[in-house]
Amino acid sequence: MLNIAILSRGAGLYSTQSLFRAARRRGHYVRVIDHQNCHLLIEQGVPQVIYHGSGLVGMDAVIPRIGASVTGYGAAVIRQFELMNVYTATRSEALIMARDKLKCLQHLSANGLNVPRTFIAGNPDAVPALIDKLGGAPVVIKLLESTHGVGVTLAESRVTAISLAETFYKLNRPVILQEFIREANGSDIRAFVVGKEIMASMLRQAPEGEFRSNLHRGAKAMPIGLTSEEEKIVLKAAQLMGLQIAGVDILRSLKGPLVMEVNASPGLEGIETTTRVDIAGAIIENVEEGVKTYDGIRKW
Repeated sequence: MLNIAILSRGAGLYSTQSLFRAARRRGHYVRVIDHQNCHLLIEQGVPQVIYHGSGLVGMDAVIPRIGASVTGYGAAVIRQFELMNVYTATRSEALIMARDKLKCLQHLSANGLNVPRTFIAGNPDAVPALIDKLGGAPVVIKLLESTHGVGVTLAESRVTAISLAETFYKLNRPVILQEFIREANGSDIRAFVVGKEIMASMLRQAPEGEFRSNLHRGAKAMPIGLTSEEEKIVLKAAQLMGLQIAGVDILRSLKGPLVMEVNASPGLEGIETTTRVDIAGAIIENVEEGVKTYDGIRKW
């Protein structure tokens, strides 16, 4: 039996509950811990996590469910558990890199994976020329950190794209400019990786008049099989990001599969209800194996 902590701000959320039930079914002691209420004691040789006035001790494993709005502090809590030699299902540095869309795309493309053509401007004056280099409007504009489609906009005209980019820069929010993959027709594929295996994959189709295929925005989902090329790309993307648990989003384009992003804390509701695959159970099994072999130094 393992002593497992699920780091989550919402004990009643589907993903948290699914993991909780899966751990209990396998006989583990599990509790949900709000990472925002964790306080970190930094002291020579004795790192501690204080929760509701007491130190968390005897933990075998931590499963992070860190929201995008608290990435920095969530990663610090994970890092503290790492310093305490507790196995973490998602490493702190992997979470940080995956959350930063620019770093993620830089790392994936530098290691041979095909991604949508992307620019980030050092200053807003360069935006018009960069839009032209992308082939003109429409272009996709994304904040460096976004989730559930928030902070992602399709600029239908050059004027709109320039205006949006300038507005974000004035708010000190640099943006990514990305080519619009028209042939995807508002769809993408989410593949869910646990360990070194693709557990399930689904096609997400945006509703009429919407280009974002997020389920939170009304997209429809259906199970879909991957080609052998797509499988290799998905597994390589998760490996490159150092993630044991990952949601890899790809687009089918005329240039072949394009990796859109790699999610380090992917939701379980959409993939489990669509494919009927017990993803949470697979995650708990992966954690069990991870704890057995954990020596304080994690390899993918």
